Amino acid sequence: MIKKLLNGESRTITSAAIIIGAASLASRFLGIIRDRILAGEFGAGDILDTYYAAFRIPDLVFNLLVLGALSAGFIPIFTHYLQLDKQKAWRLANQIINILLISLFVICGILFVFAPWLMKLITPGFGPEKMKLAIDLTRIMFLSPILLGLSSVFGGILQSFKRFLVYSLAPILYNIGIIIGALVFVKFWGIYGLAWGVVLGAFLHLLIQIPTSIYLGFRYQWILDFKSQGLKKIFKIMVPRTLTLGITQVNFIVITIIASTLAAGSLAVFNLANNLQLFPVGIFGISFAIAAFPSLSALALKENKKEFIHSFSNTTRQILFFIIPASALLLVLRAQIVRVILGTGNFTWENTILTMECLAMFSFSLFAQSLIPLLLRGFYAFQKAVTPFVIGVFTIAANIILSLILTKPFHLFGYYFDLGVIGLALAFTLANIFYFIVLWLFLRLMAGNLDEIRIIWSVLKISVATLVMAIVTQFMKFGIEPYFGTQTFVGIFLQGFIAGMAGIAVFIVVGLALRSQEMHTFINSIKRKLFRKKENYPEMGIDENVKN
Repeated sequence: MIKKLLNGESRTITSAAIIIGAASLASRFLGIIRDRILAGEFGAGDILDTYYAAFRIPDLVFNLLVLGALSAGFIPIFTHYLQLDKQKAWRLANQIINILLISLFVICGILFVFAPWLMKLITPGFGPEKMKLAIDLTRIMFLSPILLGLSSVFGGILQSFKRFLVYSLAPILYNIGIIIGALVFVKFWGIYGLAWGVVLGAFLHLLIQIPTSIYLGFRYQWILDFKSQGLKKIFKIMVPRTLTLGITQVNFIVITIIASTLAAGSLAVFNLANNLQLFPVGIFGISFAIAAFPSLSALALKENKKEFIHSFSNTTRQILFFIIPASALLLVLRAQIVRVILGTGNFTWENTILTMECLAMFSFSLFAQSLIPLLLRGFYAFQKAVTPFVIGVFTIAANIILSLILTKPFHLFGYYFDLGVIGLALAFTLANIFYFIVLWLFLRLMAGNLDEIRIIWSVLKISVATLVMAIVTQFMKFGIEPYFGTQTFVGIFLQGFIAGMAGIAVFIVVGLALRSQEMHTFINSIKRKLFRKKENYPEMGIDENVKN
């Protein structure tokens, strides 16, 4: 039974997205526990600044060498080979594994040696002790890109076979590893235990995906064939994708540099707020984008633009159905959310105010951040990765310029502003909205009409329901405050929970009253999952009742 569950294939985009979303919810929940532990133990100060800074270079390696190849190139080419010759597909998978292993060991080894100079470049505001700690943590964390690199190949295999459950469990185990580091390893190795927790999480991320890959037919082979046509195709797509991710990582490095020159704890506040806003982005935006990618790739391969646009439009509307109300709840209940999740131990009220204001800025771009992964996969499905790179260059340039301007004191319309770290969040939001708009326009030029009329009509219904939900939530929040107070964890939690649930209930009622197709799609998908009957699903997973 367990074997069948773990190895089962997802037949529709919505069913896959529900699996990924549910697992992402669990993973993000563990991420919240992780952040609460970190905030409570260390507060938003020097130690957490150092911990988050230490992630930057290992993350850069992982994003450039691993995600560049796999998210853009490996899945479409591997999926194509599976349809033609499975042996050829497994041969390609082994080539990618071997090349990644060699590349990651060499690069991480070199960066290990040059870590002191690299950290001085990206954290110029750190003092000597803070700098030494950042270097030591970074060196330990260089093990994680190697493990995550291998894991990502197996993840690409599972996505290609539409085995999303096991793939979705990997991030959960990653967070469990970090939590073990924070709760257990720190007791033995101090702050270094956090870094070893990251390494443990990366190992568990890899371990969970291997058995199902073997079940599907994977067998390891030492193959290095640089003349392989499949490998050449992946590298052709990988180069612009890698460059795109590179400038994205440059953006985060610049944010790290700027934050290191601001008040102590600024980098920690930015990252904690960013982790909170990524909760809905991960559950809804990324989950649906991952679930839709194999089908979009297959449709693009067949040059079936009509069905491609149909699937893309449905996925877009389903993402917006979730993310628009989530943005409103995040904005209205930001104080309750931050205080309940992070407000413990050494996390002060000042830390809370800065984090909730950053969260407010992030909430305005959640719709853009959630649709960008889908838009990017739309380009990758057509094996067109250069355009997102070029757009990304201008976006990151705009973000850097805005960050430099908005973190310094300035006057606007006769008012004085000194935003500090909040300016970083605002710049990030404005840049993401710009990125979304330009990506949409260029994908439209490439694929044709993206069914905007239907999307706009859907957004209007969702927005009306969201507005009513926000008003009800706001009134409920203040109405129940005298009964629970805001001085205790339980009081703040109940205030936010009851107000939020009342708002969600109103959103559902209004959505049904407005006959929102996305509301009916979601409810029908839940019914099918809870009361599953044997059905004959179409091969591509495009079901009229569960279109996304």
